[in-house]
Amino acid sequence: MSNTAEDDPAEDDAAEAGGDLGGGALEAAVVEFGRHLRAERDVSPHTLRAYLGDLRDLCAHAAEAGATRPADLDVGLLRAWLARQHAMGRSRATLARRTAAARAFTGHLHRIGALESDPGLLLGTPQRRRTLPAVLTRDDAGRLLDEMDAEGPLGLRDLAVLEVLYATGVRIGELCGLDIDDLDAGHRTIRVLGKGGRERTVPMGEPAARAVEDWLRAGRPALAEEGSGPALFLGARGRRLHPTSARRMVHARIAEVGGMPDMAPHGLRHSAASHLLEGGADLRSVQEILGHASLQTTQLYTHVSSERLKRVHRQAHPRGARDE
Repeated sequence: MSNTAEDDPAEDDAAEAGGDLGGGALEAAVVEFGRHLRAERDVSPHTLRAYLGDLRDLCAHAAEAGATRPADLDVGLLRAWLARQHAMGRSRATLARRTAAARAFTGHLHRIGALESDPGLLLGTPQRRRTLPAVLTRDDAGRLLDEMDAEGPLGLRDLAVLEVLYATGVRIGELCGLDIDDLDAGHRTIRVLGKGGRERTVPMGEPAARAVEDWLRAGRPALAEEGSGPALFLGARGRRLHPTSARRMVHARIAEVGGMPDMAPHGLRHSAASHLLEGGADLRSVQEILGHASLQTTQLYTHVSSERLKRVHRQAHPRGARDE
């Protein structure tokens, strides 16, 4: 099982995410913090790039205020930086992430002795509007997978990728990190390495298992080369399929089917979760399948099933048939 995905030259190496910072003690501290996140916290490359981008912006703001050392950071400077972000119209999600980045950074500086106290503890966290993207209907999901052109090695791969995404609800990075040995064909399960290095086993149905089997039998051998390694899914050049390439493929394949909303791989994850709940799965089981650390995250999907609950209410409640 691997966390590394290749086959997309547009993806920057996460280790270089802080490399364009200039000189100065504060900037150097950000670069060192990036190394700490990558080596010891095992954050995803996406989170690493986002945090270092946020902290580059903080460094620029601090420099304007004459703060060039870690010891110059205080809660007033941090709040002024966040207030500027708000004035610039940054979304709540961006403000929440930048607050988290600042807290993580100042907490690290305090732990290593670069700050006497941690000003990040005094920052409030903007409330995020937790919304879910559009999800496929059951019929649309069936139409997408049943009508797909699966000719040739890439066609077989695309069908297998979409079947697995919808069947298991795994994140796109988790899927691209799968190795062949992570597949248990006999039990129709995959072993997934999720966020925070947490490993879980996820079941998949017969259509997904059959699509993966077809890919391994007739698709992967045609693309595999010396550098393919154990990767389950390969890109067109024979290297491990990269999340960026996979996202592009998902958008393109969905666009080929008329009358369906544009959807990223995460939309298939949401669709899988919503359809599991609509089918009667309990929240704890869905939480385990999706790899959520908190049940509260899984509960977000319950609102998608509100129409089903209304139908049950109309059918079961003695006064449920009245117009609402």
